[in-house]
Amino acid sequence: MTDDWDQNLRSEDFDDAEQASLSLFEGDVGGLTLEQRKALVALLKHRYISGAQQPAEWRTLLESEVVIKSRLNDLFLDLHVDRRYEVAFKHQAQPEGGSRFPTLLHDLAYSREETILLVFLRQRFRSERAEGLENVLVDHDDLLQAVARFRPPHATDRSGDANRARNAIENIVKARILLKTPDRSRYRISAVIEVLLPMERLNELLQWLIGQNSKPANEVLDETLASEAAE
Repeated sequence: MTDDWDQNLRSEDFDDAEQASLSLFEGDVGGLTLEQRKALVALLKHRYISGAQQPAEWRTLLESEVVIKSRLNDLFLDLHVDRRYEVAFKHQAQPEGGSRFPTLLHDLAYSREETILLVFLRQRFRSERAEGLENVLVDHDDLLQAVARFRPPHATDRSGDANRARNAIENIVKARILLKTPDRSRYRISAVIEVLLPMERLNELLQWLIGQNSKPANEVLDETLASEAAE
């Protein structure tokens, strides 16, 4: 009886000592280390984290994937980790039965211009990676022209169209799908584009654009579909 009591006391002392070692501020009862918390905050704060841009958080995520995933699950979020492209991001968990969980995420749809850019960027990324290029770059003017190619014939507000295209580029930069370079007019395409737009999702966007655009634009989209299907 005495041995059991002593063992329980030692176990409680160990738990208290372990909790104290994780405490980072007064009253802190969190169960994650400093590094794990930083990785979790990065996942919550940003659209994604990557091995290239956040190497410390990426390494911590790989080492502590289960415990960090569990914290996200507590918030009705799930974790996607792509080791090939070294990208990880959160997404809304979906319950069985068609109901919905409460969510912390903002469900923002891509604008027409953003959708065009995403399709263009993914095609450019896959094409140049297939040719052996590690860093795929794109100029600001190329992005504007990519959007302009899909301007309907009846569109007359060229100034408004140009502003929407520039805003779309800024939003994709904020999402870190386009990464800034020392040249302010040039961007690097993040490998996250491959993860965010798998083949099935790409085809959905292409079909949506086909429904939104004129015949010349449809011909361009058909070429894109054909090139994707051939890969």
